[in-house]
Amino acid sequence: MYVPAHFAAGDDEVEELLSRHGAADLVTMTEGGLLATMVPFVYDAERRVLRGHLARNNEQWQRPVLGEALVIMHGVDSYVSPSWYAAKREHGRVVPTWNYVTAHVYGVLTVHDDPVWVGELVRRLTDLHEGTRAEPWSVDDAPEKFVNGQLRAIVGVELAITRIEAKVKLSQNRSAADVDGVIAGLRADGDEQAASAVEEHRT
Repeated sequence: MYVPAHFAAGDDEVEELLSRHGAADLVTMTEGGLLATMVPFVYDAERRVLRGHLARNNEQWQRPVLGEALVIMHGVDSYVSPSWYAAKREHGRVVPTWNYVTAHVYGVLTVHDDPVWVGELVRRLTDLHEGTRAEPWSVDDAPEKFVNGQLRAIVGVELAITRIEAKVKLSQNRSAADVDGVIAGLRADGDEQAASAVEEHRT
């Protein structure tokens, strides 16, 4: 990934993205070519692994991986209009761009065709995404027979992380006045999440 110095992500930013993301793209190279699936992952910081699952009918888990696997994680992203920049009024030499946060996570992929392993993963994923709700749903809320049938329909995957390339492109290369304009423009568009991210990363 091309990462100019002013867009390089710090270790804390990478850890936060790994820990607080939703689904990500699992990409593998096989003898038959590239395969990709969007997968909800849970991050185990202590073991430095990402764990997720694929549908049993998905051929990706059955195809041996050539080299490293890649998980592409996406954070906040937003279109940036040049009309928001103070520089537009000053000299007009501005163009549209896109702000975004992303991480390319490389590693060794292991398949876990084991209902116990997959069952533990599903519970962790459920707790991660249900835990903050007023009335969180639990795997135990569903009939055991039904749950066991669902678990037989999926296969676990685990990425042992070998390296991470991450980028936080949030207008850090613009002047203070331009950044003010970006924040105001995003808020006017109703994109509070993107506006807050730019605000937090202003230099």
